[in-house]
Amino acid sequence: MKNLCIIERFSKMGLGLFFLFAAFGFILSGMTVLPIFGFFVALPLLFISCYFFRAHLNENCSIEDATD
Repeated sequence: MKNLCIIERFSKMGLGLFFLFAAFGFILSGMTVLPIFGFFVALPLLFISCYFFRAHLNENCSIEDATD
């Protein structure tokens, strides 16, 4: 079960980083090449990356409280 948690954490982090780098790419292109379009695409990508960074793991992977 522990391996599943590691895979879940890496996939969550990987997706968050992917969307974050894509958003920064569109922000950069919004400042240089595509002034309006780049920012309109970058904002939703930033929100999606924040969602993946803040997404909770399933109950099996969460840290349990030792004091029951």
